[in-house]
Amino acid sequence: MKHLLVLSMLAAPLFAGALVLDIGNPSANPEAVAKQAVLVARMTACKSPEKTTVTASAEGIVDGMRKSIPLKIVPLSTAGTYAITREWPPQGSWVVRMVATNPDYKDYTASVLVPLDNGALQWAGMKRYYHAPPAEADIAAMLDRRVSSR
Repeated sequence: MKHLLVLSMLAAPLFAGALVLDIGNPSANPEAVAKQAVLVARMTACKSPEKTTVTASAEGIVDGMRKSIPLKIVPLSTAGTYAITREWPPQGSWVVRMVATNPDYKDYTASVLVPLDNGALQWAGMKRYYHAPPAEADIAAMLDRRVSSR
């Protein structure tokens, strides 16, 4: 029991002041459903949350060509919660890339890649990145898996 207490005390600083990007299913949020969101992002920043910037893009391969489409981040009524709507074409293989930054966290970013299969988000294939956004190689590898599985 003592060891568990010591471990929990040591781990607490790891989560204090966190910058966290959570991705959720829009069906759980009526406002997101009304906006026809394909996913909901929830941003948590313990320090200066108002300074946090969230960006999103659809990264894909269409007819063998690499594509990148900036996506609109639609703020929802709950602070730090955003809807992402589909702005990419139905053809091709796609992943949604989201990156959250905040100047108070210096070079740290919270990021996520969410693969799509026939337009539906594949939650089990979602990959989180901490400290730095996904590199082009990470995106390419996820897209290659999408293309190979077709």
